[in-house]
Amino acid sequence: MKPTQATNIILLLTSLRVFPVFLLNLHHHFYLRLGPTSKIGFYVVSAAAACHVDDETGLLGFKSGIRADPSGMLASWKKGTDCCKWSGVTCLTGDRVTALSLAGQPNNLTTSLTGTISPSLSKLNYLDGLYLQDLKYLGGPFPDSLFTLPKLLFVYIENNKLSGPIPTNIANLVQLEALSLQGNQFSGPIPSSIAELTQLTQLKLGGNLLTGTIPLGIQRLRNLTLLHLERNQLSGPIPDLFSGLSNLRSITLSNNNFTGTIPGSISSLAPKLAYLELGHNSLTGKIPDFLGKFHALDTLDLSWNHFSGTVPKSFANLTKIFNLDLSHNKLVDPFPELHVRAKCGIKMKLDEWKPAETYFYDYIDLSENQITGSPVKLLNRTDYLVGFYASGNKLKFNLESMRFVKSLKHLDLSRNLVYGKVPKAISGLSELNVSYNHLCGQLPLTKFPASAFAGNDCLCGSPLPQCKA
Repeated sequence: MKPTQATNIILLLTSLRVFPVFLLNLHHHFYLRLGPTSKIGFYVVSAAAACHVDDETGLLGFKSGIRADPSGMLASWKKGTDCCKWSGVTCLTGDRVTALSLAGQPNNLTTSLTGTISPSLSKLNYLDGLYLQDLKYLGGPFPDSLFTLPKLLFVYIENNKLSGPIPTNIANLVQLEALSLQGNQFSGPIPSSIAELTQLTQLKLGGNLLTGTIPLGIQRLRNLTLLHLERNQLSGPIPDLFSGLSNLRSITLSNNNFTGTIPGSISSLAPKLAYLELGHNSLTGKIPDFLGKFHALDTLDLSWNHFSGTVPKSFANLTKIFNLDLSHNKLVDPFPELHVRAKCGIKMKLDEWKPAETYFYDYIDLSENQITGSPVKLLNRTDYLVGFYASGNKLKFNLESMRFVKSLKHLDLSRNLVYGKVPKAISGLSELNVSYNHLCGQLPLTKFPASAFAGNDCLCGSPLPQCKA
């Protein structure tokens, strides 16, 4: 069914409160929103009337705060025309603007806006969704104008250049169901008042300059499905606040300065949690046995921490894991046998791994641990391996016994106990490092620098010194 000039067809599909996604067509005829509610409905809305004068004034005020618009994103925003038909504007309540969605393309600098968010947005009294994403040069502080919008439910101000603190009066937005400020330059602490936003299903503050600790009050946000605080400068221990957050599906705290151990209350999330990313911190202690009970887990990243001891035998129960990264810790033998049946690439740190299926594995990372033995049996079963990273271990095997599949492009065996000759098959690689092992003999013709072969017993030939007669 096609919309007429006087009627918009509005399809509103709102599904489970799990990973809501918002897709807003920038044209005025069709609007699709997958949001954090639980109903499905169809609405027909009249578009005969021009938009409300307050909304036109508010939007033109926003445009006046934009100094550069190289792609003409706001070209259709002209005074005296129906603002409900402007690019990025949606009206679902008669002549009132209900959503503003302006998005650039992440890798295209011309799809950007330079300027600040005008306070005139406070005139959009029926606005329930604000989506300003990947605009790159949109700056200024957090827009105070949002605090006066009574119907605002979804705020996605992502991958721009907003800066300054997240204001403490963020608590005034008590009706918010999703707040994402990721990919900006906000600094200072996460305000404790954020605990007042008890309707939130998503809290995404990653990729900023935030400091301090995680507020304990976040435990009051019992509707949360996503908690993403990665790539900040947060510190202190991870608070033991997860026991009441039973709806969480994704926790991303990687690339911060967290210390201490993994809190025990995370164990209460075992039935539903799909993503747990704690990599690139300073966490210590043993990896908790309870993580083996997370049967829904897709991704577990504990890399680049200070975990010690062995990996729990309970990890054999992680049969749905797609991405497991335990590299760059202080883990020791033995590694438990895993029964992973993944359908995509996987990165794992292990010693004697006997997976039921290796056909789809394309990346394996064992770097910087104390793994011993030979990986040859495993590697020779991987027909589509792209990268094998095992630097800084105690792997001992003859390099000539390894099968180099055509797909293999990245191989790092540096600082191990690898011996034998360097095979001609390395010519098919794009990246190689076998430095500081016990390799010997003349090198085949190679495109790699001398640093890739340094520190071995008796390698010779270009790019190293010539072999002696």
